[in-house]
Amino acid sequence: MRWFQEKLYEAHAQLLSIDFVLYEGRTGFQEVLIFENALFGKVLVLDGIVQLTERDNHIYHEMIAHVPLMAHGAARDVLIIGGGDGGTLREVLKHPVKSATLVELDGEVIDLSRRYLPEVSGGAFDDPRANIVVMDGTRYVAETKEKFDVIIIDSTDPMGPGEPLFTAAFYEACRSRLRPGGMIAVQSGAPFFQPNELEMVCERLSGSFAGVRPYLAPVPTYAGGMLALVAAGESRDALRPPCKVLRERFASLKGRTRYYTPEVHRAAFTLAPSFEPSSLREDPMPVGFLKTGS
Repeated sequence: MRWFQEKLYEAHAQLLSIDFVLYEGRTGFQEVLIFENALFGKVLVLDGIVQLTERDNHIYHEMIAHVPLMAHGAARDVLIIGGGDGGTLREVLKHPVKSATLVELDGEVIDLSRRYLPEVSGGAFDDPRANIVVMDGTRYVAETKEKFDVIIIDSTDPMGPGEPLFTAAFYEACRSRLRPGGMIAVQSGAPFFQPNELEMVCERLSGSFAGVRPYLAPVPTYAGGMLALVAAGESRDALRPPCKVLRERFASLKGRTRYYTPEVHRAAFTLAPSFEPSSLREDPMPVGFLKTGS
């Protein structure tokens, strides 16, 4: 049996059996591998790093999309940077938004996802509210005159094609494209293995947004089974509305989520004191496993 080994971390690796290869090749930007695994179903790998699986991608996509959209409560126009698989677009379009613009650097990822992973996007690419743009996300944000209510950065890790999407300058450019009350959500890696990435994202977002809060989603595919995301807006409280408010807004989704609920939304922001990035704590002393050497 052939095995896929992810080597994202120096002292840790995970193995997935490759039961059947659906696609293996290179786009103009990155290596792509799509295969079937008996436990996780179809698996999408970019540059040797697992991006999603058929079995648990809904957790990631629901949490990166519904948290900022539910917190906002009245989003009309949404911008997604990255997310060429279409999963985040699928979740955004469950809301009564007017438009959802997806900007993906690698158009071949969209094509391959539509061909081999159609269940991930669930027809979202063909929704009349979807606007698909193939270009560099940083350039799009710098050049567009459009304004958005929510921006979602559904990127790979801060290396290779995804690296420019993690800079302070990019976050400031995103803030300038948001309407008053606008919010942004960013994926920030596996917090146990990538504490510096979470710290960096929170610190850089804090330079442009008054309210910055990390939150968690349990995604078995990712190392350690936990994914960190960060939401930012005009205030911390706005990112975590009262449960009563979230329930009222959640009614519009008519039960079309498998993981996200108003209760999960609020609980995801409840972090142990040692987990809070130092840039967001009143006490800047390094505490807990998030800090190097602790």
